Amino acid sequence: MSDATTTTITLSKKNAEPITLTDAAIAKVAELIAGEGTDEVLALRVAVKPGGCSGFNYDMYFDSEFADDDIVTEFGAVKVCVDSASADLLTGSTLDFADGLQGAGFHITNPNATRTCGCGNSFS
Repeated sequence: MSDATTTTITLSKKNAEPITLTDAAIAKVAELIAGEGTDEVLALRVAVKPGGCSGFNYDMYFDSEFADDDIVTEFGAVKVCVDSASADLLTGSTLDFADGLQGAGFHITNPNATRTCGCGNSFS
């Protein structure tokens, strides 16, 4: 019976969405993909890479190639792809887009980050 519990936890974690997008982020990503002018199906790849002041950096770019263990989530017409190694560090995160007086840009709110650097570009 404990094996079934372990299997359930593993499957539940694997099927969890690593990151969600706000409506503003969905709209901006859709706009940027449309601006790429390609017939390829593009997804926003969100990844975590070692580096930065605090240990990890976020990396976001458009990708048309997917690995078997990538987690691909659809938000309307927008696909978001996260590699399996980054998924654990991103689970529960939210990607937002803001356009204001301080500038425009994407921001990730990550409940797994225990600290961030002063510039806000890296976390641990």
